[in-house]
Amino acid sequence: MPTSVSQGRDNSLFAPLREPLYRALWIATIASNIGTWMQDVGAAWLMTSIAPSPATIALVRTASSLPIFLLALPAGALADVLDRRRLLLATQFWMLAAAATLGALTIAGLTTPGILLAMTFALGLGSALNAPAWQAIIPEIVPQSEVTNAVSLNSAGMNLARAVGPAIGGLLIAVAGPGVTFLFNAMSFGGVIVVLYRWRRAPETSVLPAERVMGAIRAGLRYVRHTPPVRIVLGRFAAFILFGSALWSLLPAIARFEFGRGPGGYGIMLAAFGMGAVSTATLLPRLRQRVNIDVLLAIATLVFAAGLVALAWVRLYAVADLAVFACGAAWISLISTFNSRIQAVAPSWVRGRALAVSILVFFGGMSIGSAFWGYVASLWSIPAALTAAAACTCLGLLATRNLRLHGMEKIDLTPSFHWPMPQPVNEPQPEHGPVVVTVEYRVDPARKTEFLGAMQPVRRIRMRDGAISWAVLSDVADPARYTEVFVVESWLEHLRQHARVTRSDRHILDHARSFHIGSPPPVVTHFLVEPPTGAKDSAH
Repeated sequence: MPTSVSQGRDNSLFAPLREPLYRALWIATIASNIGTWMQDVGAAWLMTSIAPSPATIALVRTASSLPIFLLALPAGALADVLDRRRLLLATQFWMLAAAATLGALTIAGLTTPGILLAMTFALGLGSALNAPAWQAIIPEIVPQSEVTNAVSLNSAGMNLARAVGPAIGGLLIAVAGPGVTFLFNAMSFGGVIVVLYRWRRAPETSVLPAERVMGAIRAGLRYVRHTPPVRIVLGRFAAFILFGSALWSLLPAIARFEFGRGPGGYGIMLAAFGMGAVSTATLLPRLRQRVNIDVLLAIATLVFAAGLVALAWVRLYAVADLAVFACGAAWISLISTFNSRIQAVAPSWVRGRALAVSILVFFGGMSIGSAFWGYVASLWSIPAALTAAAACTCLGLLATRNLRLHGMEKIDLTPSFHWPMPQPVNEPQPEHGPVVVTVEYRVDPARKTEFLGAMQPVRRIRMRDGAISWAVLSDVADPARYTEVFVVESWLEHLRQHARVTRSDRHILDHARSFHIGSPPPVVTHFLVEPPTGAKDSAH
């Protein structure tokens, strides 16, 4: 094959489809997402029939989003601690059962607003436990160079399903009622289950035992707190989703009350959104090569806000569909970029938890935003709520203009393994701790300010990878002597620290160490905090 052709294929959005497992999962997921969007249309439309209030209709979106908001962090920890394949199989079976139950109740005429919200919530529980593991397996099934395209292709597949599913759902609702869409959704999980069942996932090898769930949650939150690139992505994400959620919460009411359309008309609007997203997804790889990523995000945000304004005040249904099409194009540009950047800045050991926090931001914003914009629409009007959401979207872009995403893809997360493991005379128990680690430097006093500045990134690495406190001490009797001190909860957690250092971290650590003068390298010492003895005797 000519080199130029190979390079062209490598840059294509569809390059990840060359991987058989990814291709099978992608196709099965499209079928499942078609069922999900059919269910989404059926649930929203059923609520417009049994409880026709914008605030109540918006609660359907809240019920589907709230479980993910509540369980995102435990789900992320489980995705990193448990076998991801088995976790995904369990969640798929759960969602199949929930959708089938709702379908049977609806066909029997037993579904009330409370039952509809409860079963939607149950489906949301399955999605909550499924989402972090689902996103975290992408780097396992495609080459690292194709992760960004695989994330975008997943988004394109979801939006392709969004373009097809609502139209089919609207047709089925008109012909047979919403209960049939719920049963179809239950069946759609079957393909994903088959592919996951046949996947022979390579077992992960580690000399260290798996983390416990609560400890894993703490470690994940600590990682996010002390990793500026992750916080930047999450800040940009939150600034958009809180206001962008207005479209999803109000679209069923817009179709029914502003344009007088039936379920078919609502399905067409969702299909327009999906077509806008799919058509844009094919262009994203080239756009990202030619346009600064921050400029691309700014343009997409402004396009989305303009679409909301047009949807609020234009009373031609065809123009409204074009506005929704534009919103879909902007939506995939934003969401897929945020997701791929999280993948780019989170190493394997914490990827599920970092993605869980991203999902927490997304669905927390959707849950809170949907309820809020539904209330605003009930208090004022639907056009006023959409206009306010568009204005807030622009203000969010302005507030986060200094949070840059450009260049994050260059971070090398490959484990460096350059930090030698400690060699204790007597191996401590894994849970023994806390552990106090000291690193002694000798630094030219004239370079004190430079050295302390170089140690600040070191602090972030230590805290991010497991330390619960950190400091640099100076010797009052020797101006050239400095001691870095950090504390870790246990001996096992400190051993994990050694395995978590990346190649990008090594450059930072080597730079700090370059200030050390003298032939012996900095001396590293490990101390274990021992419990006091004879405490009862000393108290008498």
